[in-house]
Amino acid sequence: MGDRVIWVVFFFLCCISLVEVFSAASTLAYRSGNIWLPIGRHAFNLALGTVAVIVLHKVPCRMFKAIPIILVPTSILLLIVTMFLGAEVNGSRRWMAGFQPSEFGKLAVVTAVALILSRMQREDGADPRAFKYILYVSAPICLLIMPENFSTAMLLFGVVILMMFIGRVSLVQIGKLIGVCLLAGASVVAIALVLPKKVVAELPGLHRFPTWMSRINTHTDGEDDPNLFDIDKKAQIAHANIAIASSNGIGKMPGNSVERDFLSQAFSDFIFAIIIEEMGLWGAAIVVILYVFLLFRAGRISSRCERNFPPFLAMGLTLLLVSQAVLNMMVAVGLFPVTGQPLPLISRGGTSTIINCCYIGMILSVSRYARQVSAPQNTRFDGPMDGIAREEEKA
Repeated sequence: MGDRVIWVVFFFLCCISLVEVFSAASTLAYRSGNIWLPIGRHAFNLALGTVAVIVLHKVPCRMFKAIPIILVPTSILLLIVTMFLGAEVNGSRRWMAGFQPSEFGKLAVVTAVALILSRMQREDGADPRAFKYILYVSAPICLLIMPENFSTAMLLFGVVILMMFIGRVSLVQIGKLIGVCLLAGASVVAIALVLPKKVVAELPGLHRFPTWMSRINTHTDGEDDPNLFDIDKKAQIAHANIAIASSNGIGKMPGNSVERDFLSQAFSDFIFAIIIEEMGLWGAAIVVILYVFLLFRAGRISSRCERNFPPFLAMGLTLLLVSQAVLNMMVAVGLFPVTGQPLPLISRGGTSTIINCCYIGMILSVSRYARQVSAPQNTRFDGPMDGIAREEEKA
């Protein structure tokens, strides 16, 4: 069956999703002329995702080692094709044939990094070559995602850094990587600010740079008057703030949101603001607690694993879900510039919803095959070292 706590977390997140998406999708219902069409599609995607969870949680987690072999080259190919032939939405090409290749790229990177770290664990830490192999896999996919979806690329890069830290990769190597990335980023920004906007927009990979800078400037300017914003773009921040403020702490109850009619992405990027408006601070706290439970439960499961691959996989997938959730919630409450990241397992989505459900299924698979034993707290991440110690004892 897998870990019961994760099943409960998944069930409650899906219930919250159905209620809040049904409430927040008023603009979609108006456009389609059918109140049931938007929620019907979302419910169908959640149903498909639930089937994926049920199927994947019964698959032995060692079988997931084959995912990088298939998905890494496939993701790279799909991302390249999408850059040139993908459907353009809001100035970016993220979709191809109704799905987002970046979602497959995220899964490919996390599973590949987990496999590399598991294969290259030594008594004194990860083999120095692991750092090089991880970059070979993650850098191409992150760089291909970045031009069209900068926030997703940075989120994935951050998860890879965390996985390397958990996997005992040399802190010197990690520090050098972060330093090089910061230096490269600062150089690109400096050059882009000097050149005219039209020239910058024509540079490879920087056609969305004006949009990125506009979002950062909007966030740092601190403008709160909705009249100063374009109704389809910058007004989202103001209306999200209004939604949170009008909740009065206790909420208006589900279905009574007002700002959903003004937020163009109320059912996706800003659904956390709608949750606060309708369910108040207690509803927001429940959502946060569910993600915290997911993170801590994944850590507990990982500490019980005998082998190296399952704990790295479970923690990598959980970090991907939780970090995206944190980023979405920070945007909704005005603590971070607008990124376009949905709230995992709650926001309305297609590819992202099903893939996120696959993450849960894979985590549950790890929980099914994790031994119910207590692991010693002797490393930054106990699962892999615990397995190495047991193997030495058996030998």
